[in-house]
Amino acid sequence: MSSLLNKSRPPVFCPGCSHERVTKALDKAFQDMGLSGNQIVMVSDIGCSGLFDTFFHTHAFHGLHGRALTYAAGIKMARPELNVVVTMGDGGQGIGGAHFLAACRRNLNLTLLILNNFNFGMTGGQFSATTPPEAQVGSGFLNQLEKPLDICNTARSAGSPFVTRCSSYEKDLDSKIRNAIEYNGFSIMDMWGVCPGRYTRRNKLTPKVIEQELGNFPQMEGEVKENKRMEYSEHYREIAEGLEPLTEPVKMEKQFEPPEIGRKGVMILGNAGQRIITAGEILCMAGLSAGLNATQKNEYNITVLRGPSISDLVLSSEEIGYTGITRPDVVFALSSEGIERRQGMFKNLDETSLVFKVPDVEIPSCTADVRMMDLKGQRIKSLDWALASLAVLAKNERIINIAMLKAAVEKRFKGKIQESALDLIDRVKI
Repeated sequence: MSSLLNKSRPPVFCPGCSHERVTKALDKAFQDMGLSGNQIVMVSDIGCSGLFDTFFHTHAFHGLHGRALTYAAGIKMARPELNVVVTMGDGGQGIGGAHFLAACRRNLNLTLLILNNFNFGMTGGQFSATTPPEAQVGSGFLNQLEKPLDICNTARSAGSPFVTRCSSYEKDLDSKIRNAIEYNGFSIMDMWGVCPGRYTRRNKLTPKVIEQELGNFPQMEGEVKENKRMEYSEHYREIAEGLEPLTEPVKMEKQFEPPEIGRKGVMILGNAGQRIITAGEILCMAGLSAGLNATQKNEYNITVLRGPSISDLVLSSEEIGYTGITRPDVVFALSSEGIERRQGMFKNLDETSLVFKVPDVEIPSCTADVRMMDLKGQRIKSLDWALASLAVLAKNERIINIAMLKAAVEKRFKGKIQESALDLIDRVKI
């Protein structure tokens, strides 16, 4: 195979930069593997290592500093047949440390080449996660306060099954890179090199010194036996294939004409246990039965044992671009819990807004059309108030009607629950 280096954008590094050796070794590895450009994706981020995606005539993705592994994971999951190679500096590795640990644990078939020159070379020579404490760098004494990260030990501890620590000046660097790419799992190469533009101006670091320093570390070159396991995507597919297929989502065909058109916002303000979310879902399904677009946005329940107390619904005859509601058309005030969390909203209401409230529940002063729903007086239990409110809405021919509501209930529930819900709808008086 011929070289994959981009002739229209040839590699340009500072004279003596070890990145140039890595570039040529990587190209040689691609050639020896017989790979063409359309079989490879180069993923990079910021820094001198971030130039690699432009130097190769392959697919490429250039992203934010420290985030390269996240993009690479998505690409590999979507296109598992591609060889995804990530180039990252020690700076990016430190910034994206959490992503690095996740990649080690996950074991997706990616190759990470860390071009480790012990500083942020492109941005001023500041200290990085791997800078020795005795080094003189462009960020004062800060590196003296931190213990430098051992990338390979970290990777091994986090679960990476293939870890290599080496010099960027080794004669067989291309073979080592090839071994990493061919490994079926997450492979990491921590390649030590020289940054003549920044680091070596104040610190003595040569290929010879790198070789000597590497001798002080445990040798790591290739597969980590205790971390050997099935590659992530293969394991995922194996488990997924043994699962029962998912049921198709419920579909609501258009059967009715809605009593109102346009965009309508509805807020259900209740408390935990009143089946607020279920009622919101039924309202959306009722809208779908008339061909309306629908969205449901529920308040996040802060504690596990207290469910959501608010549901915001939008039903619209037009496409819904924004799901927020600042001035709802209809508000159901069922409990002080939900009302207290939306007090500020009431000042936005005007005479076109309709508020249905139950007795003994106070709402903030507003100019809306407020109507009483004495559901308790109709001997309807509190946990059924949300659904009963929808019956009040439908019987007032606002947004939905009874036929739409019943169609939604029949689709949502089965058996005795359906019978009970339909009976409740019939019993509600307005």
